[in-house]
Order: sequence, then structure tokens, then C-alpha cells
Amino acid sequence: MKRPMPWSEQVDITTSEETSSTTSSSSSDTDMDVNNENGGQQLNNNITTEQPAKEVTPEGCDGIAEPNSPAAIALDPSLEQADQLFKRAEMYQDYMQQLPIPRHRGSIIPFTSWMGLGKSIKQLYNQPLHYLTNIRLKQWDQMRFGKEDEHRELDTIIHPCKAEAAVWLIEEIHRCTSSHHHIAKLWSSDPMHDAFIDSIFPESPCE
Repeated sequence: MKRPMPWSEQVDITTSEETSSTTSSSSSDTDMDVNNENGGQQLNNNITTEQPAKEVTPEGCDGIAEPNSPAAIALDPSLEQADQLFKRAEMYQDYMQQLPIPRHRGSIIPFTSWMGLGKSIKQLYNQPLHYLTNIRLKQWDQMRFGKEDEHRELDTIIHPCKAEAAVWLIEEIHRCTSSHHHIAKLWSSDPMHDAFIDSIFPESPCE
């Protein structure tokens, strides 16, 4: 005869399905924790390794050299040539501005061309004409090309006194109002600009 089990003794009965489900759930949670941990570490590694280091240069954090700085000139030697040309134009304009315009003109200068008149003026007054004036006289001569009387002597068309007064007028404008920035720009685009710069240095101011 079987002995009945007392009600006071409790027995925990768990089915095999519940046991396997609990085991699988615990195993899955453990795998997720491990994967999350590994994934986070890999993400941190990617962020650390993929960010390039910013190079700091002597010129500044952006690595751009200041204009006309030694570093910029070392990278582009043409900057030094442009700087020298600019300083030369500034010295030239300062010198020309100090020369006085002759006020007493008692001679009548015969001439056949504007360039010829300019040459005679330089010899008579022992003064250079401005670079811009020499360029202008050349352009005035070129304006006559193709005209039916282009070979006619110019002093028979324009009175010598008026012609000389016109030259000195534009000379005064160029000496007193020209910018050395503009002159330097013209010189940089004209490799033959020295041909229009007079090498005449008056010993004393002319009045």
C-alpha cells in the first residue's frame, strides 16, 4: 500500500520546456551583453582611429601663410619680385613728384612727332618726362597711323607752343596725381617698361 505524500512538503515541479526557455533566455542575455560591450569598444576604436590629427603650422592653425611673409615668399618667389617692383614704383613716383614744372618757356621747339617733341623737351630743360607721359606721346604718334597726312610734320598742324604746353600739362598731371600702385601694375605687365623711364637727373631744380 502506497504512503500518501503529506501536504506540508512542497515539491517544485518545472517542465523541461520552461527550463530550456529559461536557459536560452539567460544565454541570449549574456550574448547581448557581450556583443554590446564588444560593439561599443569597436565603435570607440573607430572614432579614435578615423579622426585625423590637425597639423599645426608656424603660420597659424589653418596653415595659410600671411601675404608677403617670409613663408609666403619662400613658397612663391614671384612675390618677392612683385614686392621689389612695388617699392621701386613708389620711389620713382616720389622722385618725379618732387621735380618742379618749368614755368618760363621762351623757345619754340620745331618737331615732326610727339616722341620727337618729348626728346627735345628733355634736352632743353634737362628734365625727365614721366613714364606715363612717354607712353602717352607714343600713343599719340600711333594715332596718326593710316591717316592721309600721317607723314606731314606735326608742327605744321599744331603750333609748337600749344604742343609744348600740352606735354607739360599732362606731365604735371602724371607727376602730381599718379598712384605708384597703378605704375607698379603697368610695369608688371610690360617687360619693356624700362625703355620709357628716362635716366635724366637734373642737378638743380628748374623754375
